[in-house]
Amino acid sequence: MKLLDTGAANLKLRKTEGSIESIRVAGLSLMPDVIICPWCVKAGCKELCLKESGRGVFENVADGRQRKTDFWHADKKGFLSQLTRELLNFEKLCFKTNVSPWVRLNVLSDIPYEQHGIPQSFPNINMYDYTKNAVRLTSKKLPDNYGLMFSYSGKSEYRSQVERALKTDVPISVVFTEIPTDPNYRFLGRRVINGDASDIVNLRAGKVIIGLKYKRTRADADTVYKSDFVVDPTNLAVAA
Repeated sequence: MKLLDTGAANLKLRKTEGSIESIRVAGLSLMPDVIICPWCVKAGCKELCLKESGRGVFENVADGRQRKTDFWHADKKGFLSQLTRELLNFEKLCFKTNVSPWVRLNVLSDIPYEQHGIPQSFPNINMYDYTKNAVRLTSKKLPDNYGLMFSYSGKSEYRSQVERALKTDVPISVVFTEIPTDPNYRFLGRRVINGDASDIVNLRAGKVIIGLKYKRTRADADTVYKSDFVVDPTNLAVAA
């Protein structure tokens, strides 16, 4: 069982790869649960998770992600060992083909890989993730080659994480029903950019709101509009 997607089968990874010349992007997609996504309940994104979007609607893809998650839970040491081998091979391939390697370690999960020494072992690979754990943003274990963006939710139980993230210059991603296009629109006091084109552009955007359009294909419309995770930009009460 291969862990890394090195062929950019994921649409966002493919768009990211095409946004900048001479790079190659790989990603690791697990089936999320409350252990590898520990903030999913308090953030209110568990029921609206994008695990069923895109290729996630296919049973074989979902099964493959679940097998990887089961591998992580059953044999973490073996999982990390295999991931290390695959990253080494990916790094060699990129250098052989004269492209810069980029890796998104948590496409659908939120595992603090810096605590397991993964990014530290590959200083020549650019790694990045979105996270709902604001503590990770300022962790002393976070190496220079591992960039993080914060993922917003309006749930009251999650407010402390948002407040902590706002004290940093880290980009904050917000899922909208529709991405605001008014240049004067502000959310949490920050201007909003369209973040659907490239993760790397988002990572380098600085102190902004990364606007992402909600894309889940199986969601009930009422659930989305009542969610504190997905923001309706026409509701001025949530913009501050």
